[in-house]
Amino acid sequence: MGGVRDGMVKKGKGILLGQMGFNKGGGNINWFPGHMAAATKAIRSRLKVSDFVIEVRDARIPLSSANQDLQPMLSGKRRVIALNKKDLANPNIMHRWIRYFDSCKHDCLAINAHSKSSVQQLLDLVEFKLKEVISREPTLLVMVVGVPNVGKSALINSIHQIASYRFPLQHKTKRATVGPLPGVTQDIAGYKIAHQPSVYVLDTPGVLVPSIADIETGLKLALAGSVKDSVVGEERIAQYLLAVLNTRGTPFHWKHLFGRATEGVKPAYDVKDLLPNRRKPQNNSDVLYVENYVTEVKRALYTTLSEFNGSLESEGDLENLIDQQFDMLQIALKIPHKASEARTMVSKKFLALFRMGKLGPFILDDVPDIS
Repeated sequence: MGGVRDGMVKKGKGILLGQMGFNKGGGNINWFPGHMAAATKAIRSRLKVSDFVIEVRDARIPLSSANQDLQPMLSGKRRVIALNKKDLANPNIMHRWIRYFDSCKHDCLAINAHSKSSVQQLLDLVEFKLKEVISREPTLLVMVVGVPNVGKSALINSIHQIASYRFPLQHKTKRATVGPLPGVTQDIAGYKIAHQPSVYVLDTPGVLVPSIADIETGLKLALAGSVKDSVVGEERIAQYLLAVLNTRGTPFHWKHLFGRATEGVKPAYDVKDLLPNRRKPQNNSDVLYVENYVTEVKRALYTTLSEFNGSLESEGDLENLIDQQFDMLQIALKIPHKASEARTMVSKKFLALFRMGKLGPFILDDVPDIS
C-alpha cells in the first residue's frame, strides 16, 4: 500500500500540497481586486470608534481566515474571535483550537450564525466583556469584521432578529441610527442589543482582505469559499481538496460504506442540483438521491485510495492518484464521459458536496504548537 498505513496518513515532510504540479501549471493568481485595499482603509477608521470587535473567522480555517495585517490593531481592541460554521468543522479538533486561542489570551467562541441560541451565547459574551466600560460610556459600538464569506451578514441578520425581539421598535425601522461620532463624517447605523447604556452592533460588516502568505493558504480560503472559484479555478481547488483527503487518509473512514447496496436505485435527482443557489425546494426523495451521490463519491475515493500502490509522499504518485480519482468521480457523479469541460463539471459538484458538509466535518488548518 506504499505510503498508506492504518487508515491515517499525515502530510509527508517532503511534499507541500500548495506547491504541487497542478499549481505550478495553473498560472499566477491575482487573489483580490484593488478596491479591497480601500475597504481595509475604511475599516481602520471605523475600528477607531468601535468599543468592541467581533472578528468572524471560518471554523474550518481558524488561522487562514484571519487578516494578519490588522491583527495588531484588532489585538488592541476588546475582541472576541467567533469561529463560525462550527457545524462544518471537526468537533474533535475544535476544542484544541479554543485552547490554542485561550493560550494566546484571545477570547474565542465557536458559533453557528444561523442558530439564534448560538448567536445569543455570543452576545452574552460581548455584554460580559463590555461590563467594565459600561458604567463610563453612554453608548457603545460593536463592529463585526471578517474576510469574505465567513458568515458576517448571516451573523448580523441573526443579531437583528434577536435585537428586534428585545427592542420591538427596531423591527419597524430595520436599523437604528447611533448618531455622529468623532472622526466619522456620517451617521453610523446599527442594531441595539442592550439598554442603559446603549450597545449597538453596526449594521454593515467590515470586509477584511485575507492575508495570503503562500499558495496553500490561498487554496484553503478558496476551498472554504472566501476566494471566488473563478479566481483560482475549480479544477485546481478540487485537486487540492483531493490531495488533502488522500494525505489525511480520510477515505479510509468511509470503509464501512463499501459494499453498501445501492444497485437498483435510479438517481433521478439532477446532479446540477448539487450546485448552490438552487431555489428548488427539496423533498425527501431529493435528499435520498443526493445521499446516493455522496455514497458513490465516497466509494470512488475509498476504492482508489485502498488500491493505490504508490507513495503519498511522492508528488508524482499523488498526482497520478488524483487523476484516477477524477475519472472515478466523473462516473460517480454521472457526468457524460464525452462532455466538454467534464473535469470542471466534476470539480464544481465535488466542491459543492464538500462545502455542504456532505463529506464530513473538517478543519484544514493545523493547530500550532503551544510553547
